[in-house]
Amino acid sequence: MSGASLSPVLKQATPVVVDHAAGSWIHGTDGRRYLDFTTGIGVTSTGHCHPDVVAAAQEQCTKIIHAQYTTVMHQPLLRLTERLGDFLPDGIDSVFYANSGSEAVEAAVRLARMATGRQYIVTVQRGFHGRTVAAASLTTAGTKFSAGFGPLMSGVATTPFPDALRLGMTTDDAVDHALKEFDYLLATRLSPSELAAVVIEPFLGDGGYLAVPPAYLAGLRERTARHGALLVLDEVQAGVGRTGRFWGHQHTDGLVPDVIITAKGIASGFPISAIAAPEAIMAKAWPGSQGGTYGGNAVAAAAGVATLDVIEREGLVENSRVRGAELLDGLRSGLAGIDQICDIRGTGLMLAVEFGDPTANAGGPRAIEAARLASSVQQACIDEDLLTLTCGPTGSIVRLIPALVVTADEVVTGTERFVRAVRRVVEM
Repeated sequence: MSGASLSPVLKQATPVVVDHAAGSWIHGTDGRRYLDFTTGIGVTSTGHCHPDVVAAAQEQCTKIIHAQYTTVMHQPLLRLTERLGDFLPDGIDSVFYANSGSEAVEAAVRLARMATGRQYIVTVQRGFHGRTVAAASLTTAGTKFSAGFGPLMSGVATTPFPDALRLGMTTDDAVDHALKEFDYLLATRLSPSELAAVVIEPFLGDGGYLAVPPAYLAGLRERTARHGALLVLDEVQAGVGRTGRFWGHQHTDGLVPDVIITAKGIASGFPISAIAAPEAIMAKAWPGSQGGTYGGNAVAAAAGVATLDVIEREGLVENSRVRGAELLDGLRSGLAGIDQICDIRGTGLMLAVEFGDPTANAGGPRAIEAARLASSVQQACIDEDLLTLTCGPTGSIVRLIPALVVTADEVVTGTERFVRAVRRVVEM
């Protein structure tokens, strides 16, 4: 009788099998020590196995592991809600918990439709919001996330992203173009009276690690308010200190969304997600529309409380800003003059190196070569004991996602290893 195996569709980005990990480092069963600039795709915010997070989870496991929170309430979830409130914008004071980013996105869509009584959700091109049916219906970061299991959810329209690099425009011109296209969408595809919400990441994740220009977010805020729709910000990857502010949207002065979606770094690796909104909006969800067996798990909630405490006590949001600036400077200096690189960008500890010509035809030979270069660099990093990931609609981007606890020395080490990997690939 043979044993089972993992699905053959699950392809690892690296060959590493973990033995143990701590902080920014993963120790493989091969005896090698890897500097982790993937952090579980931005999840292990306080690093691997932060002792305070471990202790909180261990203690909670001795009390109760699973307390289904629409049956009985538990103290960790009450504490997490209170603690999360310390970081939420004024007026956003009601929280619903789920397990994953995709679930939270779907909960936000459901809430938006119920709260407004309207059907249409507008999403922004190159956004990533998840793999479940509704979340994938909003996702345009690449066809691999939504192809093959249609039809997808109806009532979704997509508006262009102000992609200055790909459009060959200045940022101001790209923002002006994208906002005009949004207005045109409301004149040609759906009436403003049908618009329930705009869902957007303040910093694109899988779509390419691009900052959304503040003027564009402000333009969407003005339009959604004018049309009686909600602005929903997907902070799953950009939130919890990743960009050098606690929330990614805080780079846009004065911006207050209607709904915030969070997950990933909120509990340092334990599965928990949430949506937060003003109570007046959250109360418009229909009875029974919010729930779930594992949502707001007690151990995950305890880890979430510990995570927020660590982030505040250790100044990790500021560390993200400072270490991210150092890493960006190091990459730009070390990779200067490499013609195959079109852009080196980043805000906080959310950084990317893009290869090739972003204006090239997405299915053409130049785009294919750019994807090959990015993949080769990501694999070459493994030889340097550095773990990175690729992203972008055509796979032409290598992203670097250190833990918020990364040190100045680790930034230098990571920069040196990455530069060596890139130069080895481009000089082959």
